[in-house]
Formats: sequence, C-alpha cells, structure tokens
Amino acid sequence: MSSNIRITRVCQYCGDSFTAKTTVTKFCGDNCAKKAYKLRKKEEKVLHSHHETALAINQSWHNANQKGFLNVKETCILMGVSRTTLWRLVKNESLGVKEIGRKRIFRKTDIDSFMNQ
Repeated sequence: MSSNIRITRVCQYCGDSFTAKTTVTKFCGDNCAKKAYKLRKKEEKVLHSHHETALAINQSWHNANQKGFLNVKETCILMGVSRTTLWRLVKNESLGVKEIGRKRIFRKTDIDSFMNQ
C-alpha cells in the first residue's frame, strides 16, 4: 500500500530539509540513518562504561568502609581525597599513620574521628 503523502521534514542528523513519504521519517537518507545509529550506539557504550566505573568505585568504597585498618589507596577512596592531600594531612599531624616496615596503614576510627571534626 503506497501513500501519496509528501511532507517537508528536517533531518535529525544533518539538519537538511527533505521530502518525506511517511509521517515517521526522521532522516533524509540511509547514510544519515546509519550515522545516527552509530552515534546512538557509541553514546550507549560510553554510558555503560561510566556506569561500570561508578559501580567499581562504589564497590571499592564499600570494601574500604568494612575494614578496621586501611592502606593508602583505600584511605584515599574512603575520604575522597588524593594521595597528595592525604600525605599533607599526615604531615600536619591531622591524621595518624602507623608504619609496618615500608607499609603505612591508617586506623578507620582515626579517619572517622577526623571526618567528624
């Protein structure tokens, strides 16, 4: 069944005007439809990647929150600060650190009391 409808539309991808034969046509041609599809799929992949990254960060924070003693990386994740800021706090004696050989650990109770000040 063919239609005699002719509607002037604007392509959602390139912005050019074209004559559409149906009321649901969005793109001026096959090339714009394919490019829009690829762009949509790329945006979905980026969004999925951001979601996975957020889940990984949340998981790291949750794991760090459950421990009594934390290493440097876990302390940074828990406090939401960079390593430089963490060492600045240690240098100013705002936050205590324990050394076991070359390894440095932070007590979670010390971190909680510092964050509640």
